[in-house]
Formats: sequence, structure tokens, C-alpha cells
Amino acid sequence: MKKIFVLDTNVLLHDPQAIFAFDDNEIIIPAIVLEEIDSKKRLADELGRNARSVSRLLDSMREQGHLHEGIVLKNGGLLKVELNHRSFVRVQEMFGEMTNDNRILAVALNYDMEEQEKGSNVRTVLVSKDVLVRIKADVLGLQAQDYLSDRTVSATDLYGGYSTLHVHPSVIDEFYTYRFLSVKSLQLSMKLYPNEFIILRDEMGTSKSALLKVSQDGVRLEPLYLSNDAVWGITARNAQQRMALELLLNDDIPLVTLTGKAGTGKTLLALAAGLLKVEDEHKYKKLLIARPVVPMGKDIGYLPGEKEEKLRPWMQPIYDNLEYLFDTKKSGDIDKILMGLGSIQVEALTYIRGRSIPGQFIIIDEAQNLTKHEVKTIVSRVGEGSKIVLMGDPEQIDHPYLDSISNGLTHIVERFKGESSSGHITLEKGERSKLAQLAADLL
Repeated sequence: MKKIFVLDTNVLLHDPQAIFAFDDNEIIIPAIVLEEIDSKKRLADELGRNARSVSRLLDSMREQGHLHEGIVLKNGGLLKVELNHRSFVRVQEMFGEMTNDNRILAVALNYDMEEQEKGSNVRTVLVSKDVLVRIKADVLGLQAQDYLSDRTVSATDLYGGYSTLHVHPSVIDEFYTYRFLSVKSLQLSMKLYPNEFIILRDEMGTSKSALLKVSQDGVRLEPLYLSNDAVWGITARNAQQRMALELLLNDDIPLVTLTGKAGTGKTLLALAAGLLKVEDEHKYKKLLIARPVVPMGKDIGYLPGEKEEKLRPWMQPIYDNLEYLFDTKKSGDIDKILMGLGSIQVEALTYIRGRSIPGQFIIIDEAQNLTKHEVKTIVSRVGEGSKIVLMGDPEQIDHPYLDSISNGLTHIVERFKGESSSGHITLEKGERSKLAQLAADLL
């Protein structure tokens, strides 16, 4: 059964190609949405870029006919800019003020009432990434939904980077004898990805187990190459942390992604691995540490001082971890150490567009607050001989229109899980303190 989809402004600003995601249904863009997009087109960040993309797309469609009459899309859908569904009476009775959101709601409600008066079975659906708009629609008796077409995977199917297999004890014995296992010989129903970790456990219930990693070509299960020795004073406290260090210290894996709750050790492990590779092994020329300053693309702000002083409040979590690794005693010691080394750079993501970053160990913290486009912008800056680590907690998102599924970090994890050049681990156990773990679990 065909439907009428009324699109909120935030859907188009989130994905300029959203009009092609509704198959052969009718897509309505309220006139007020065009006004809101017009107000964003001069912004220098991703919102501005998307606003301009939507404007160019709609302008190109004018060659096919009048937008207010409807344009037939390649997928069979009909795109229309509304001009005659502005009656605000019903919505005003419920919510009073004539805000832009309420005007969009009025358009959707009027379309729905019109179809019901015709006796049609066609239902109108308001599509918005704004939770409160969807709640208001429900109050008005309208169907409303989030924009889900850009989601890479469902919440229950997120790739964790490792799997636990219960096997006959003879399989574990075979691994310890020959130091490898053939993936084909296990005859698994599940798919294993390159650089995925496997925990073998005895199906008989004994304590016999083994920790392995899928080879980069995906045909063998191999032992971990690294011992559990300390890395810049940091030792893995659980199996997932050991897996993370294996990926972080492997020079053949240029892209590593780490996810997990606060306190699981993501930042500390990445910094320790980066310092080892840069300062001790000299594999990379520089350690570049960056994190978003709220949304990427915004200015640093009107904080006093030079760039380093402006950045300090945003980058303090990074400095806290560096102070722990360098075991500094006094305030300000870490600044002197970093100045003396010269090979460690703490930076904002604000101005990364256009840069090329070769021969560096790059750490991007709080990557869950990045959109898919921003992650693409960052990873496409990586030059020859560089390694990049993206990490964050998909459950702690500050971006108003991203969630645990649609953010850039989750997107890159899912897109790269089948590539031999990448590896991923989800850290589960908090190691900061018992209180921090309880807070992460209960609050």
C-alpha cells in the first residue's frame, strides 16, 4: 500500500539524498522546510554543505517540471513541494504557537485528513529525526517515524570484533599443537571476518580455552603475536584489552576502531600504543591526537589565548591520560614534556579538511559524535604510512540527530569489518574503578 511521506528539515540536512529512499511512494517537502534549508546554506560546517546539496538537487529537478505539481523520480516515487496545505487550525488547537515544527506537523495532518475524507487507504507518515516532533505527531494521531534508511545495521547486529566458539576439546588441542587452525575445517555456520578474534571454549565445560585471531586473508586462525607485556606501563587487564593492543600494535592494520563504555580503557590503550610506536620504535614520525570540538566544523570559540590555550578545555581528557602515562607529579609538567618531545600533537578536528597526514599515528577520540561524512573526511586525510585509530562510546552521543546506529563511528565499523586493512574491538569491562563501572551500568 502506497504512503505519503512528509519530510522534516532535519532529514534532508542529515541526508540530502533522502528523497530517493522511499521507493515509489509520494514524498512531500513542506514550503517551510525550504525556508529552513535556505537559512542554513551559508554555514561553513556539514549542515551548510548538506543544505547547499539539497538546494542544488531540487534546482536540477526543476528541469523535469514544476515541483509544486510533482516530479516523478527514477524509483517511481513522486516528489512534491507543498504550497496549499498550510491550514494551522487543528494543530493550533493542540499546541498553540505557530513554530516551524508545528507548521510541518500541520502539513502532514492536513494531508492525512484529506486522504481520510476521500475514503482512501493511503496513510500519511511524518519522517523526522526530532524525537519531540514525532511525539507531537503521535498526539495528533499521525504516524511518525525516524529516518532509518542510512542505518548500516540494526542495534542487535552490531559487529563486536570477536566471537566465542564452543568446540570439542580436541580442536583446542590441535591449535596448541600446530599453532593454527583452518577456518574451513571448523565448518562454521557463521561468517568470520579478517582480523576478528576468536575465543575457543571447551564444549565439555572444562576450563580449557584458546585466544586466536583470523588471518588477514580470512582462511586461518592464528595465535596472537604479542605477549601480555606492559606497553608504556599499561598491561591488558582483560581479554578485550589484549585484543585491542594486538590491533593497535600491528603495523599491517592501518585502521583500528575501538568502542566501549566510559572507563573501558580505549583512550589509555591507544595513547600507550601510539607512544610506543612513535617514541620507542620510531615507526611513525608523529603522534596526532584529535577530538571533535562539539560538532566538527565549528570555530573553537572566543576563549582567551593562543590556539593551544583555546583547545585545552576541550582536550583535557587527553592530557589527563598523558599525565598518567608520563607519571607527572606537578601541574604543567605534561606541557613541558610535550614541548620537549615535539613529536606529540594535540589538535582539534575543526580544520582537518584539506590536510594530508602521512607517516603519523593518528588517534581520533569521541568519534561517535561524528557523522558519516565527517568520518569519511577524516579517514580520507590519512596519508601513506599512517595508522588511524577511531574510538568512542556509541551510547554517549551529544549530536542532536545521531544515535547509536547512525553515527559515523558505527558506520565505519560496519563498512570496514570485511577489510583486511582494518580491525575492531568492543571493550566491555570497565577498568577505571568499581564506581565508574557501576555508573556506566546503572546510570
